[in-house]
Amino acid sequence: MILLGSTGSIGVNTLEVAKKFNLGVEVLVAGNNIELLNKQIKEHNPKRVVVANKEDTNRVNHSSVLYGQEAILRVIEESNSKLVVNALVGFLGLRPTLSALKYGKKVALANKESLVACGAFIDTNKIQPIDSEHFGLWYLMQNRPIEKMIITASGGAFRDWEIDKLKGATLADTQKHPNWSMGQKITIDSATMMNKMFELLEARWLFGEGRYDAIIETKSLIHALIDFKDGSTTAHFANASMQLPIAFALDGKMQENILPHVDLLKIGSLEFREITTERYPIWSIKEELLKNPSLGVVVNAANEAAIEKFISKEIGFMDIAKTVIHAYEKFDTPPKSIDDIFMIDNEVRSYLKNEHI
Repeated sequence: MILLGSTGSIGVNTLEVAKKFNLGVEVLVAGNNIELLNKQIKEHNPKRVVVANKEDTNRVNHSSVLYGQEAILRVIEESNSKLVVNALVGFLGLRPTLSALKYGKKVALANKESLVACGAFIDTNKIQPIDSEHFGLWYLMQNRPIEKMIITASGGAFRDWEIDKLKGATLADTQKHPNWSMGQKITIDSATMMNKMFELLEARWLFGEGRYDAIIETKSLIHALIDFKDGSTTAHFANASMQLPIAFALDGKMQENILPHVDLLKIGSLEFREITTERYPIWSIKEELLKNPSLGVVVNAANEAAIEKFISKEIGFMDIAKTVIHAYEKFDTPPKSIDDIFMIDNEVRSYLKNEHI
């Protein structure tokens, strides 16, 4: 396989699964965690390695080291592997997804932004999602009429905060996730509920038109539910681990035990909450965005631009959602091509760089 984003949590879990099934790793692509990358190189012996920055190449213990975005596209084109695991964070993960599909490779996709921004122009038949929520929906699907597909959210760092305190939330506050440790951006997206908005858009592109929603389940043990038209509902329970969806992406049959089962007696009870617009203002555009999913490129670009401003203390936490909603209302022309995707992304970022919301 080619593994994009090897030093992140999904990349680390992917290599654990690869080790379990004796799967070879042809290429490792990483950011700037060179110390961990060197350990991965020693254990998995890839043929080629790509890092983000030129200045890091001499620190990598490998004879074939490339750097930068163009190098990622090059190794995808030149590799023999039929599987690309894309665990890159952000819009920069889109071109590698498009490149992998162009060269006939299967994509195990954890890069949300690929489908959020460009779902209208991606053949999802070649995509295997490795988000727990989409895996859960896929796992539950039967040949029965579906009323609604539901994914779950943890609620993020501020699910128990008093709402009037959210305006003063700091970057450090956003990183205190109640259930697990993730990267900086995705943890901010969890706190704003943008992460769940993205996952609903992904589900829309993966599974087609229909009704989609999300609810908070505080223990993160149920990942997805399906309401069938007959009045019954099924739920996908599993201990929170990316290794289960990754294992299915790497080996579709999957007849081995990956995780310990959820012990309902030990859990005792579960708690469900509504996602409210008072706590998560971004939720106010959910229904409209699901009707116009091609505008995901606007929402994604605005979100990345707003997060940059939040990190540099130019705006407050609650201004992230305000910025995204403003951009969504201003840039209302859907893309007609892949070129439009990159043009709109650039326009939104340029506009927000100089705009004070």
